[in-house]
Amino acid sequence: MLHTRSAFARRSSAIAIATTLLVAVPAIAQDQPVADQSETADIVVTGFRASLDSALGMKRREAAAIDSIVAEDIGKFPDSNLAESMQRVPGVALARGDGGEGRNISVRGLGAGFTRVRINGMEGTAQTGGSDIYGAGNNGRSFDFNVFPTEIFSALSVRKTPSADIEEGSLGATVDLSAPKPFDQKEDFVLSMTARGVYNELSKKVDPRASLLVSKQFGDSGFGILGSVAYQQRNLREVGYSAVDLLPANINGGFCSPLGAPINTAGQTPAQLATRGVTAENCSTGNPRTGSQAAYDTIQNLRREGAEGTPGSGAFFPRLPRYLNSEQKQERIGGSLTLQYQPDDQTDISVDFLYSRFEVTRRDNYIAAVSFARNASNLGQPMTSVREIEFDENGSLVHGVFDGVDVRSEGLVDNFVSTFKQANVNFKRELNDSLTVDAIVGFNRSIWNGKKRLQTFMDAVDVDGFSIDFRDGGSTPVLGFGTDVGNPGSFAYAPPLADGTVRGGFSFQGKPSRNKTDNLTAGANLTWKASEAFSIRAGGQYRRSDFLSTFLRPFNADTVVRDLPAGTTLADITTTIGGVDKLWGNGAPSGWAAIDAEKWADTFGFDAVRYCGVECGGGRSRVREEVTSGYVMANFDLEDAIGFSVRGDAGVRYVKTDMLSSGYIQVASTTTPTGLAGRFAAARNVYDDWLPSANVVIEPMQNLLVRFSGAKVLARPELGLLTPTSGVNPVTRVGNINNPFLDPIRANTFDVAVEWYFRPGSLLSAAFFYKDIKSFVQNVNSLIPFNQLGLPNGLLENSNTDPSEPFNVSQPFNTPGGPLKGIELNAQIPFTFFDGFLGNFGMLANFTHVTSKIDYILASVNGVPTVTTTADLVGLSKNTASGTLYYEDEKFSIRTTGNFRDKFIRGIPASPGSDLVGNAKTFYMDASASFAVTDRLKLIVEAQNLTDEQNRLYTDSVRQDTLFETRIGRTFTFGVTYRM
Repeated sequence: MLHTRSAFARRSSAIAIATTLLVAVPAIAQDQPVADQSETADIVVTGFRASLDSALGMKRREAAAIDSIVAEDIGKFPDSNLAESMQRVPGVALARGDGGEGRNISVRGLGAGFTRVRINGMEGTAQTGGSDIYGAGNNGRSFDFNVFPTEIFSALSVRKTPSADIEEGSLGATVDLSAPKPFDQKEDFVLSMTARGVYNELSKKVDPRASLLVSKQFGDSGFGILGSVAYQQRNLREVGYSAVDLLPANINGGFCSPLGAPINTAGQTPAQLATRGVTAENCSTGNPRTGSQAAYDTIQNLRREGAEGTPGSGAFFPRLPRYLNSEQKQERIGGSLTLQYQPDDQTDISVDFLYSRFEVTRRDNYIAAVSFARNASNLGQPMTSVREIEFDENGSLVHGVFDGVDVRSEGLVDNFVSTFKQANVNFKRELNDSLTVDAIVGFNRSIWNGKKRLQTFMDAVDVDGFSIDFRDGGSTPVLGFGTDVGNPGSFAYAPPLADGTVRGGFSFQGKPSRNKTDNLTAGANLTWKASEAFSIRAGGQYRRSDFLSTFLRPFNADTVVRDLPAGTTLADITTTIGGVDKLWGNGAPSGWAAIDAEKWADTFGFDAVRYCGVECGGGRSRVREEVTSGYVMANFDLEDAIGFSVRGDAGVRYVKTDMLSSGYIQVASTTTPTGLAGRFAAARNVYDDWLPSANVVIEPMQNLLVRFSGAKVLARPELGLLTPTSGVNPVTRVGNINNPFLDPIRANTFDVAVEWYFRPGSLLSAAFFYKDIKSFVQNVNSLIPFNQLGLPNGLLENSNTDPSEPFNVSQPFNTPGGPLKGIELNAQIPFTFFDGFLGNFGMLANFTHVTSKIDYILASVNGVPTVTTTADLVGLSKNTASGTLYYEDEKFSIRTTGNFRDKFIRGIPASPGSDLVGNAKTFYMDASASFAVTDRLKLIVEAQNLTDEQNRLYTDSVRQDTLFETRIGRTFTFGVTYRM
């Protein structure tokens, strides 16, 4: 929103009046009305309480349901991460990514894909990468807030109910991020500098963070300029346990039968049995049958019960039980520049520029058992003997000891860069007392560049005595590897044997890849003020989004695993991963040997790998979306006519969407060096919608507001799902087939809220919301052998995966939706009804409860549903809550905030035998304090994750087997701010 200098003076004055009342009025119940915080005077409240007062005034004045967070001071947002700041907004839940950093949000149970984000008034896209467990790279509309440093923004607003003049595209909320403008500042000249040191107890490093903001108004000329820049470097470490997946015992052919029992052939031909050394005495060559008949029968009986569909039955094993160590280096830089021109009180023109760059290098290392993830073709689970076994009543593994297990030390180096650039022009002019015109035109570009994703591994083959032990009652097991994993000599790195035994290898996993999204916005609005009680606003907008995704393939590198050069041993190309035993515990080894990626590349000459695109099997897909819209809306205020305040807006928006998508499907080729090429495919989808909406605010008595809102809304499918392409991951044996003809997700919404502004700066409120979701986009999974997908075998290169092996293939469809409803409770109370010291305290608290019923397809055959279920919406936590207790006086400020998020579904369906992947409930507590040494100099201390919370993902709603659990530790920040 654009503000004139006179408007700023009115807003400043409001906070002054509110402050006077905070000190002067001792009782909660007031006979005098609460002053409107938009009248005249100077700012006398600063810091956290001032930001709360300003945000509350904004909320009260709006017709729609809007919650805001305003910077405490120039360049000082309340939290270190924008997404983490929004946890304090009622109904907002944070989704964390690698290293525990806030990545994106859900609003009222609706995930990041249902939330639109506007930056300085125009829609933006921000994408980062990540580990597979957290969804890897973002290739859709979801907005990753960790791309940006917080210091370049001055306010954010979460709009939960729509108005006709606000662009469509959200079921959850529209979030507005606003950079500061020169005429928002009280002084003609402002300079603010902040420097911090950030320490994490796991990485044990002190990292720099700094920002600078300069603003200048040039006298009576009407010109102003403001620039800001922020820089941050972070070193993160994350340790824990991962299972990758939970699989029933029969998915890879069962286990090796014990000595004297019938041989488990696991679908192998006699010739294959002979090649692999399967005999009456051996599970495979040199791998004797040592299993227990009782343990083997226990698994077999549970498998049979599972096959009959008995609830809770079956024998489930971690696919890749492993300890993990992840070390991540981040560098984040951002800046803003605003040129503003206000020649008079009727004109405001601003040109805004914004830039951010976020680079991450993540090094993951695992020590794992891989046999449970393999079938007989890789000498996996059917070649593993079971000596001891115990399950609980649901079929979850409690304890097991195994022989003939392949143990792997795996490393992954992932390097990506996310950049964001935006330029936009905002214009507003009061033509006369009745007519006002405003317009915006802008362009932004978001690029996610996955520079490198290299996997290397070495294997210890047929290890005896591997153990998985959950008997201590914890959520993660103690793993015993049966060999000295700290000794490089325990492992092998060499070509596979003739019988299929894998002895180490590598993969350019994911290949170099790049996502680019260009957004263009142009719109104009005209407001006609017929009277003080009635006005009409109308306008139109054109938006174009162009999403381009590419990945390359290596063509000059020998992709076959080679022997180590003569005179070179594994000790020469390995390093030691240490300290996980102290930081994580739970039986983790004191250290394990791992391939050093740089030494490996030097040894095998992989520093000069060249790549090619679609001409040799790389990928290139594009979605170009054009949206043309127009609206008309009436704003009204009937207080003078009926004697009490009834105000609001009502209107309708028409929108037409024209989507063109294209891509390349990989096919076999005899003329390219990789044996692959691309076949072009394209599709078009056009649809239009009429979207009525209304917001009504009734004030039946002073300081008590009742809000009503109703609307039709839509959210478009994720961009990556709309390309007419397909692909597979040969290592994890999953695949996808996209669908360019997906319809948008449409819904009817209704909201009602009661807000009581019982004191200055105070609020008690309750809201009810209901959304009738007409359809939902869901991935439907089917197990299909790779050789039936119509894709070339070349895609399986260097993966040790056989073409006959089944892949878990997903395809998105529009499936029936369902209702979503919930309540929000919110309180904001400064304790100014106390005298003296206690009057400097205050509190914020909110609670949201959401329920939904969405129909899901769990399994299908050739696209026909065979198993369905009803569950909560993906990403929905039934209960979320946030609470802040603060103290603030003229010199000292301190606050602590706790955020609770209930468990939620991350993915549905899950792998065979499990209905979903979930995220366990979490509670994070943060704190911050500052001390004003002088009017210009302030000291800052901050702490995140004081409770040392660990995030846990699980598989299946009944068993809740741990899929992933890590520790990120506490983070402490010390800093200083200087302002002049």
